[in-house]
Amino acid sequence: MADRSWASAQLIEAAQAGDRESITAVIHGAHAHVRRFAEHLCASPQDAEDAAQEALIILYRKIGSLRATGALASWMFRIVRNECLRRGRLLFDRDEEAGAGLMTSAEDEAIRRLEAELVAQAIRELPEVQRRVLIMRDVLGYPGRRVAEVLGLSNAAMKSQLHRARTRLRLSLGDMTGPAGGPHDSEAAGA
Repeated sequence: MADRSWASAQLIEAAQAGDRESITAVIHGAHAHVRRFAEHLCASPQDAEDAAQEALIILYRKIGSLRATGALASWMFRIVRNECLRRGRLLFDRDEEAGAGLMTSAEDEAIRRLEAELVAQAIRELPEVQRRVLIMRDVLGYPGRRVAEVLGLSNAAMKSQLHRARTRLRLSLGDMTGPAGGPHDSEAAGA
């Protein structure tokens, strides 16, 4: 986030040193920015508020461990992103548990969890912009124009990043779960 007027380097340093008034000022100043970011990433307004609150609690507890004052915004947004993803996974897991009666064996459950972890790992390995576009568009279901607007991209650039993310994800998952003949069989087949 380029606008850090709410948190000067001196204020952050004082907060890192444990000054309660400075910590309060940093948290108060960060709230609107964190909340706005959470609204763009979380699936529901309630999840956004909860993720923002969790991020602010972590900020309060761990600001002393922040190494560089200039890293505050990226650190906060990483916490919010992770919290929104965690909440999304919990929602997905609850939906899956509701359908768990359809599972036929412990082996099926283990395979399902392994596949979900492979997908999550492949998404984590995407470049930042591609990961954000993919999550907002395909996981959270935001309209393309909204994704482009939130990320500061043109609609064409957003579509290009989404296509690249989907392609990388498909190739990555093909490499991880491909046929026994080799990890790059999908590429040889023209995938």
